[in-house]
Amino acid sequence: MSTRRDILKVGMLATAAAVMPRAAFAQSPAPAVFAPTTGKWRSYQIVTTVEILKPQGRVQAWLPVAAFSNPDWFKAGGNSWTTNAAKAQIVRDPRSGADMLHLVWNEGETAPKVELTSQAISRDYKVDLAKPGKPVPLNAEERSVNLAATDLIPIDGIVKQTSDTIAAGKTGDLEKVRAIYEWVVENTYRNAATRGCGIGDIAALLQSGNLGGKCADLNALFVGLVRAQGIPARDLYGLRVVPSQFGYKSLGASSDIVTKAQHCRAEVFLSDFGWVPMDPADVRKVVLEEPPGKLAIDDPKVVAARKALFGGWEGNWFAYNTAHDVALPGYDGPKLGFLMYPQAVSAGGLLDCLDPDGFRYSIRAAEIAV
Repeated sequence: MSTRRDILKVGMLATAAAVMPRAAFAQSPAPAVFAPTTGKWRSYQIVTTVEILKPQGRVQAWLPVAAFSNPDWFKAGGNSWTTNAAKAQIVRDPRSGADMLHLVWNEGETAPKVELTSQAISRDYKVDLAKPGKPVPLNAEERSVNLAATDLIPIDGIVKQTSDTIAAGKTGDLEKVRAIYEWVVENTYRNAATRGCGIGDIAALLQSGNLGGKCADLNALFVGLVRAQGIPARDLYGLRVVPSQFGYKSLGASSDIVTKAQHCRAEVFLSDFGWVPMDPADVRKVVLEEPPGKLAIDDPKVVAARKALFGGWEGNWFAYNTAHDVALPGYDGPKLGFLMYPQAVSAGGLLDCLDPDGFRYSIRAAEIAV
């Protein structure tokens, strides 16, 4: 093994095919409707670079990796890395199921750094909710996990009360889920002042009466309201990697630098359809951000996105995990509500992953040819 200070460490989940980066970040013209259908597979690569600018004592870091897979629309590829860390390995938080690259630097390292490369394939996906099928049912463990309350997503109290009010008079899981989706679209808003993607504390959100936030708030609210009806649902944490092919500037990456392009999606398990994509938070993003901005709820672009994102979505997105209440292996501090950003800790405690002065990272994305 090489003794160079910057040593190559490789996690062998990788695909064997050679890849040639190609990426088109020119914005597509706006179409008449946003209506993704199940399409061809596309391959993506993301490169995450993390630097600890002010290390103190023993430094550790945890980077989310491509691990989630759904054979219908997303398949994780491989992860490889270069780093000057003394130890680097893919680990899993056994309780939440979150996979991550865990790094430990020797005390006194003045410039802790890592570059992680991850690959995956994805495609546009649409479920025809007019054609029930016979999907493989969830096993007992899967059902339990996707019905459970989490620290920030309770399913009792004000969440259960709100859910019951929304679903009153509705019959069947599909009708209940549709009512909750429409309620979230109608009653929440995207708050541009929310830091990062939000926190996801849905009880506090409902108690405040101010239903503003970003994707980790609004889609968590949707998931909690659905779970409160006894219907399995989950958040999916990842990031946008290329522009929207449907011409929606707000629903795609604007360049190959996707450092701030994190996005949480949601899925609901319906017994006649399997896992069904849902994204009410992105409907509110279209309302606020789609040019020229602050669109009316009945604007044709909003109407199209609202229809499409109940049962379908575009494959320009890269998944990490569906985990909540994440314990970082090797760290005895508080759990994270979710793992979507790189994390690091030094002698002074957990670093602010949104503070570039002490914790700098960048993420680049490219569509790749195999």
